[in-house]
Amino acid sequence: MIKKLLTILTLFYIALGNINAQNAVMNVRTRTSVEAGQTFQITFDVNARAQNFKVPSLKGLTHVGGPSTGFSSSTSFINGQMSQSVSSTFTILVRADNEGTANVGAASCTVDGHQVSSKPFTIKVEKANPNSRNQRQQQQASQQGWPWGQPSQPSRQQPREETKIDNSTLFARASINKSNLYQGEEAIIVYKIYTQVPLTQFQIDKLPRNKGFWSEDLSENMTQVKQYNETYNGRQYHVAEIRRGALFPQESGKLTIAPLKTDVVAIIQTQMQRQRTGTLLDFFIDDPFFTPTQQQAVVRSLTSNSLSVNVKPLPEAPDGFAGGVGNFKVTAKSDLKELHANEAFTYSVTISGHGNLSLLEAPVIDFPKGMETYEPRVIDNINKGDNGLSGSRTFEWIVTPQVQGEYDMPAFQYTYFDPSTGDYVTKECNPIHIKVGKPLNNSTAKSDIKLLNSDIHHIQKHTRLRPVDSNGKASPLFWILLVIPALAVSAIIILARRQQTIEGDEASMRLQRATKLAKKRLRNAERHLHDGDDNLFYEEIYKALWGGIADKFNIQQSLLSSDTIRRHLEEKAVDQTLQQQILKTLEDVDFARFAPGDSSAKKQSIYNEAMDTITNIAAIKNK
Repeated sequence: MIKKLLTILTLFYIALGNINAQNAVMNVRTRTSVEAGQTFQITFDVNARAQNFKVPSLKGLTHVGGPSTGFSSSTSFINGQMSQSVSSTFTILVRADNEGTANVGAASCTVDGHQVSSKPFTIKVEKANPNSRNQRQQQQASQQGWPWGQPSQPSRQQPREETKIDNSTLFARASINKSNLYQGEEAIIVYKIYTQVPLTQFQIDKLPRNKGFWSEDLSENMTQVKQYNETYNGRQYHVAEIRRGALFPQESGKLTIAPLKTDVVAIIQTQMQRQRTGTLLDFFIDDPFFTPTQQQAVVRSLTSNSLSVNVKPLPEAPDGFAGGVGNFKVTAKSDLKELHANEAFTYSVTISGHGNLSLLEAPVIDFPKGMETYEPRVIDNINKGDNGLSGSRTFEWIVTPQVQGEYDMPAFQYTYFDPSTGDYVTKECNPIHIKVGKPLNNSTAKSDIKLLNSDIHHIQKHTRLRPVDSNGKASPLFWILLVIPALAVSAIIILARRQQTIEGDEASMRLQRATKLAKKRLRNAERHLHDGDDNLFYEEIYKALWGGIADKFNIQQSLLSSDTIRRHLEEKAVDQTLQQQILKTLEDVDFARFAPGDSSAKKQSIYNEAMDTITNIAAIKNK
């Protein structure tokens, strides 16, 4: 009986929740017209308990802060009957960009598992009036309220001129742990906000474009801003680290790191102007201790300092150098050491340590003859901590032995550059013995038995003879059977010589492998394009282009730069139009990687450019 009652109550509450969700409505409160450059609030009211709020799309507006969330409930008794109401409020802070019309898309939230959305709307953005700007900033907080601070209530008293925030009170600063480093060596850059006034929000619209660097965001998984106190230039500040990154210079010389721009919301105190009464109370009006104040929120745009680093070129690289710069260990293993022919096993090489793990290339393995292999699969287990990249990159080959026997996976050497010593380090992996038995489906025995049965036939007692053609000429079938073996032998000789030529041309083999790898990376980039993953999309495009160029001109990828590519294109007498296309595509991809937020059409255009460029690079003739 109790279980039935609980079931009935559960179904009742579910039905009640569905009714509430169906009756839930999201309304919008905001201004219908604003001035260009003005910061204002958009409030979304829901007549139910709501969660999972999603900020609407904004065109012509910049999202400055929020959302801030509020809930309220009330219960009343009228004529002995109880009524209860619940509401939710979500508030975002935005800034009007340019004169014209701003479009706000539909915001959404969930109520009891059901989605509730607002209606899109437009806001008229008028030309900014310089005379009303200061007054608007002073009255904005008191007229609209401020969800991230605790402003005082509106008052009839007029505020005095707002307290100014100078560059010594609030500023952004960038610092780097190395100003002199080798090409490919990791450097840690940190962007900080120094403040002596309370802050409630910060917003980074675009990351700086650092040309000549490979960048990794070390704060992408940051859930909370790191804050602490620091003394700078003899003054005490509260410091917030807003971004930390790892930079790997890809070319030598003096490189410049661009500044970072960010918008912050600061809370300042303003004193209220009171009217004089002509009595003894005026004495207290002039005393700042008795003068009332109110809190006011203001938006400030901060720009950090730029930095310069001196990048030294790597010494002349020995054979086997695959672009690794850091401190690494190398291990090789096989998941099987005994198997049957035509079965597959996995041979993997793992490079672990600290350095430019994301740029490591697969080592060249000379697999034994009789083993079929494919392009290696790359598995990254890379940690992004405060001190940079650490972890491992693993290359896995699927290997299928075709013939029974015993094989040794060859020993090989892996060379990397250690910037702490300024020398190349070579690590050696030992060979791995593989024993291959007969195929599981042993069809050879059956065929041997059939062959023995048909090898010697019984003596025929009755024989029928045919007369030879009277004119002495052989039949057409005879000539066909005579010519076919000669043609087959000639074809085999031609193919064998061609294969020997290809195998002898190491650069040609390397270029074929590079073209396949570039096309594979483009396929991966296309998948990330459809999935909406900008970081992986641009990373695959970047690696496909630079890797294809490095293999085409037989250059170490870690030594590539725009100047190097231009020089090799000129040496190959490549058409000037094609040179400009290749360099422009590289520049577009490099810019897009550090300035995210492009439209789908722009990303599709970059993908098409990369596809055409790789095709044109492969068509360049080696001279």
